[in-house]
Amino acid sequence: MEHFYLSLLLLFVSLVSLSFFVLFYKHRSQFTGLNLPPGKTGYPVIGESLEFLSTGWKGHPEKFIFDRMTKFSSEVFKTSLLGQPAAVFAGAACNKFLFSNENKLVISWWPDSVNKVFPSSTQTSSKEEAKKMRKLLPSFLKPEALQRYIGIMDTIAARHFADGWENKKEVVVFPLAKSYTFWVASRVFMSVEDPEHIAKFSEPFQVLASGLISIPIDLPGTPFNRAIKASDFIRKELHKIIKQRKVDLAEGKATPTQDILSHMLLTCDENGQYMGELDIADKILGLLIGGHDTASAACTFIVKYLSELPDIYEGVYKGKYIYFSFLVC
Repeated sequence: MEHFYLSLLLLFVSLVSLSFFVLFYKHRSQFTGLNLPPGKTGYPVIGESLEFLSTGWKGHPEKFIFDRMTKFSSEVFKTSLLGQPAAVFAGAACNKFLFSNENKLVISWWPDSVNKVFPSSTQTSSKEEAKKMRKLLPSFLKPEALQRYIGIMDTIAARHFADGWENKKEVVVFPLAKSYTFWVASRVFMSVEDPEHIAKFSEPFQVLASGLISIPIDLPGTPFNRAIKASDFIRKELHKIIKQRKVDLAEGKATPTQDILSHMLLTCDENGQYMGELDIADKILGLLIGGHDTASAACTFIVKYLSELPDIYEGVYKGKYIYFSFLVC
C-alpha cells in the first residue's frame, strides 16, 4: 500500500513538473525569434506584471520603464504585461515612428482580457473599431461643437468646487478630479445630469477602471473578476439609458445633435446598418474609460503646478478663473 501511495505521489509530481515545463516553454517561445528587441520575459502568464503594478502602487510608475531603458535599450525593449508579450517604445524617434504609421506598419490592438469586459469587441477587429470611432467623433470635436459644452462644463465646475473644495481645510485632488471628469463625461456623452444617477455609476466605474489594468485572472474576488461584474452592471444601466433615448428621439424630446449617444443611435455605416445597443453601450463605456484617467491626471497636475508656482496661480485667480475652469476639462 505504501508503494501505491508513493507511486501516486511521484506521478503527481511528474505531471506538475511537466505542466510547468510546458508552460515555461510556451511562454519563452513567444519571445524567441529574429529582430526582437532586448528585454526579459518574466514568469509565465504574469510576466513582469507584478513589477509593473508595484511601481505604480508605490507612486513611481515610470521607474519600471526607466530601469529597463537603462538596462536594455533607451529606444525599445521587450517585456510581458498582463498576460501578453509587449514591446515598449521610448524616445522621440520611436514614438514618431509608432504614431505616424497607424494602420500602416502598426494597428490598434486589445489584449484578450478586454474581450471579457467589452463583449462587442469580439465581433469586429480592433482596426475596424478604431475606424468607426474616428468617423463618429470628429463632428463633436470641432471648435464650433465644443462651444456648446463650455457653459455645461463651467456650470459643473462651479457645482463641483462648491461641493468638494470650498470650506475644506484639506483636499485630495486626484479623487476629486476623477469625480469631476466623470461628471462632465456623463453629461457630454449621455446628457446624464442627476448627481445621484451619476453616483450610481461612479463606484462600479472605479472598480472597472482599476480592474481593467490588472493581472487577467478571472477568479472570485480578483480585481479582474470584479471589473467584469462592474462592466456588466454599468452596461445594463447604459442599456436602460439607450432605450429611453430611443423613445425620446422618436417623441421629439431629444435632438440628434444633443450628445454622442444620440449621434450613435442615428448614424448608420456605408451599408445602411445602425449600431446595436450592446455595441453602443460598449463604445460609450470605452469613451468614459479612455478619457477618464488622462483628463483626471491633467487636472491634478495643473493644480499641482499652480500650487508650486504662486505667481501664475495669482494671475489665474485674479483674471482667468473662468478660462481655468474650462482648461482643466
